[in-house]
Amino acid sequence: MPKILIKEQEYKIEVPILLTAVSGKIRIKNRSIVNEYGTPVAVKRDGFALSNYVEWQIGYDVVKKEVEKLAESSLPETEFTGANGKVKALYELSEYIWYFYKWNIVSREELEGIITYLNSIQGRDLVGNNSELQIDRSHPIAKNINGFDFEYTQVKYPLLIHKFNGYEIVTEIKITEKQYAVGTQPMLYLCFPITELKAITNLIGRTAATKEIAHFEITESNIKVFLEMLKMFGTLSNSHKHDILQIINTILA
Repeated sequence: MPKILIKEQEYKIEVPILLTAVSGKIRIKNRSIVNEYGTPVAVKRDGFALSNYVEWQIGYDVVKKEVEKLAESSLPETEFTGANGKVKALYELSEYIWYFYKWNIVSREELEGIITYLNSIQGRDLVGNNSELQIDRSHPIAKNINGFDFEYTQVKYPLLIHKFNGYEIVTEIKITEKQYAVGTQPMLYLCFPITELKAITNLIGRTAATKEIAHFEITESNIKVFLEMLKMFGTLSNSHKHDILQIINTILA
């Protein structure tokens, strides 16, 4: 993906969004109401509709040894040590906040307030340690399909949705199994309507071009949403909390 477009004169950042990705961190999905489970959309085949939204598994750092991904950051020279001991640079969420802090739109007091808030949260109160947010597996029942005997069970994953007042942007926290380890982990997604994207021509009612890119604008009017997401990230787990505190100290340095 191309780097973000930084428009210092306008205090604006334009984030490129690949519309035709079928996997990865950003996907176009469809749902009729905000708490409905979204389904992926084949926008090259089926086109865009008003019920489409962007699901973005937004990140906040990049490991400095991952050279190809590091090249996507506009701040590769920044540095902090993550909870996993790896040296990282600011990227995506933390990158955007760095610029708005530099532009005096996000204040030192706001960032220090997040530090105070996160330091007040005990480990047992973090989202990942909440005993009520467990993956639920139903009791198996016998089921025969096409002559094969199966044990049928349903798996339900916890989903937390936070709506930002005055915005159509929401965050979703999904509790899922860890991909490469035992246990579960909370994953945070940023979701917003397809109409928030800036494209060459109106998206609604047409199909996407091959590798088409549109842009999502981060401005003074919505940067507080991203600041809240930084704060929310710090509540997910001990590792997230460590990383977010390190990121804020890096921004303030």
